[in-house]
Amino acid sequence: MKVLGNIIWFVFGGFWMALGWLLVGVLWCISIIGIPIGLQAFKIAKLSIFPFGKRVNTSSKTTSLILNILWLIFGGISLAISSFIIGCLFCITIIGIPFGKQHFKLAKLALMPFGATIS
Repeated sequence: MKVLGNIIWFVFGGFWMALGWLLVGVLWCISIIGIPIGLQAFKIAKLSIFPFGKRVNTSSKTTSLILNILWLIFGGISLAISSFIIGCLFCITIIGIPFGKQHFKLAKLALMPFGATIS
């Protein structure tokens, strides 16, 4: 199921989603101050390519909490809400539920990317 789900995901939008995150990461990495944010965008792009079979693990370190709060202020909430809404739309049909779950995973990562690891 993982391989088939990843292929369908990649063909029907995963490639473009990852390309968008890569572009955002490159734009953030142009300035020295934006490099940490750019690296988190690369992390989300990596997950956006093939999300099936991968887990997002979050940590509760103080440093990552402060960075996550700043991330939320500067755009993380809108990214998480859009992934959540798309996930809800996918969950309307039985066939779309696995894809909706992947969007919920992306919403979780878009909400708190600092301190998160993908395994």
